[in-house]
Amino acid sequence: MFWPYAPICSPYTWRYSSLMGWISTVFVHKALDAAVLLKCIDPDARKALFQLVGLDPSAPVDASAMISDSDFFDLLERLDEMSQRGRSVPICIGASMRCDDYGAFGLAFKSAPNLLGSYARVERFGKVVTSIANFRVAQSGPSVFMEVIPAREQRLGLTMTNELAVAAALTLSREVTSEEFAPVAMNLKSDRPADDSAYQEHFRCPINFGADRDAIEITTAAAGRPNRLSDDGMSKFFEAHLDKELAQIDDTSELERRVLDKIGDALSEGVPTLADVAGRLGMSSRTLQRRLSTDGLAYQDLVLDARKTLSEQLLRRTDYALAEIAFLTGFSDQSTFTRAFKRWHGRTPASFRRGE
Repeated sequence: MFWPYAPICSPYTWRYSSLMGWISTVFVHKALDAAVLLKCIDPDARKALFQLVGLDPSAPVDASAMISDSDFFDLLERLDEMSQRGRSVPICIGASMRCDDYGAFGLAFKSAPNLLGSYARVERFGKVVTSIANFRVAQSGPSVFMEVIPAREQRLGLTMTNELAVAAALTLSREVTSEEFAPVAMNLKSDRPADDSAYQEHFRCPINFGADRDAIEITTAAAGRPNRLSDDGMSKFFEAHLDKELAQIDDTSELERRVLDKIGDALSEGVPTLADVAGRLGMSSRTLQRRLSTDGLAYQDLVLDARKTLSEQLLRRTDYALAEIAFLTGFSDQSTFTRAFKRWHGRTPASFRRGE
């Protein structure tokens, strides 16, 4: 919330839906600010990395603007490659977060009656901020765990995002609780890094590296303590607001995800028509066209998005020949694919793969 991919076994098992996550651009700004602070990068590199994920570094921060999860993972992995201290960037991001950074979501967290209520709002409304690193609340004996829901696929960027999530959750917990907040422990699935000083400095409690979950562990007594700014009226107001946002996200993204998924499944057989995809979804062409129009979506734009995203991930994450990638993304030959890719990115697939 606060904040693949497994190796592809066969070209025919690629699932486009695995690429369809999102995260607020707030975290891009926070990541690159932290990287400069840690001296992982200089200001020129910061500007270049903004452009890498398609953002204007001079534009104002917009919590409602999103980028794809894969682009954010790529950014974190690039920072890790560029500096030994890059692995600490997510912890520094988490330490820098404040409720106000999250807009209505942060205000709902802050105005909840107690920490358990705040965590329940994270569990309920996390997708307003991101579709990845969402949380669930679990109780075991005298402890309450605020834990990241594990994903089926793993990569370093996702691991780093999960650590960002628990680091941010800890920061917000300290911000809102009426008493000094001291977790029982922080549990992280990753192995202890060579330099864990940022972890120790921020968490200030026992850290269980190599754990079975990414989670904050607190006592039930701490979970029940009132928040400093608890306000029932404000809490209900922001819950209603977030319910509307969540409904919009769920309605649009679910249809978009399903259509993109079916397009991705069919691309190796050629670009599917709207009628083909409607049939795969068990609806008529007219119904699918109407639903896409209601959500402000155009079928040809989704086809383009599917081909672009799939080609980018195949170039980044596999060693398939360009002719194979052309086939998998619905092109009749490599030269046609190369021309289309150059229109999309202003460079050839080969130069994109080399990072040029």
